[in-house]
Amino acid sequence: MPWFGSHLSIAGGMVNALHEAERLGMDAVQVFTKNQQQWKVHPLDGAAVADWTGALCRLGWAGERAVSHASYLINLASPDDVLWKKSIDLMTVEIERCEALGIGLLVHHPGAYTTSDAEAGLSRIARAYDELMKRTRGFATVCCLENTVGSGSNLGRTFEELADLRGRIIDRTGEPGRVGFCFDTCHAHAGGYDMSSRSSADAVLDGFDEVCGLANLRVLHLNDSLKPLASRRDRHAHIGEGTITNPPGRRRQPLKDSGFAAVVNRAELADRAMILETPKGEDERGVAFDTKNLRRLRRMIDKPARG
Repeated sequence: MPWFGSHLSIAGGMVNALHEAERLGMDAVQVFTKNQQQWKVHPLDGAAVADWTGALCRLGWAGERAVSHASYLINLASPDDVLWKKSIDLMTVEIERCEALGIGLLVHHPGAYTTSDAEAGLSRIARAYDELMKRTRGFATVCCLENTVGSGSNLGRTFEELADLRGRIIDRTGEPGRVGFCFDTCHAHAGGYDMSSRSSADAVLDGFDEVCGLANLRVLHLNDSLKPLASRRDRHAHIGEGTITNPPGRRRQPLKDSGFAAVVNRAELADRAMILETPKGEDERGVAFDTKNLRRLRRMIDKPARG
């Protein structure tokens, strides 16, 4: 069975995210390890690291049940040398913090080529990874390239582009085990891959396996999409309340017939962290939205056939 979790706040101390995940009955967690809107990074506090790693070990989540998302400021595809070098420096810090905290997976968006072109952007990312792997040689943290909706000059919409990028990185670094993928359901759907039914989503996953390899898919983001198929707009919605589960122009379908059912029941993904990045808060009865989304996902797990 997959490990279901959510991206949770580290306000008041990183360990609070683990306490909240445990309170909500989760199996995994995703966090920022720093303020993701700032270039400046304060060193990790020793006591905070001890609290976090102690709780992580108690829960049994050290490794790939603990996920971090890198700062959105980072752009490893940037043609601007100053921004590119700053991005490499900050990405280095992100990897170092994950390693110190026992976080096995670091998700990041590939980058945007802005004033250059896609070929130059892909080459720039591969060169950045060459430097990153040299700086963090011997580390266990796996960097996960996340698929995007492909808006503007953002790279990583198509599976072919993601596979090409990983191949370039491996060619330069010789580190295939340290580079994987993150699959975001909303990004895939809004990017043009039809996730709206169980059969169509199965076909999407088959396509991903053929091009990128499901063995290289280390973590997933489970988000419904507020915007329709191929809209190229990244707007997350609660599970069951977006266009993946309720495609425009079709009769409302049971959740078990949606693309999410294909994802959570995929045999090759049974030991992966599946992370919610849906809106936070509570409903009118005081039930956390994360709780409602987790319940909906767990109800989609197929029951074993009776012998």
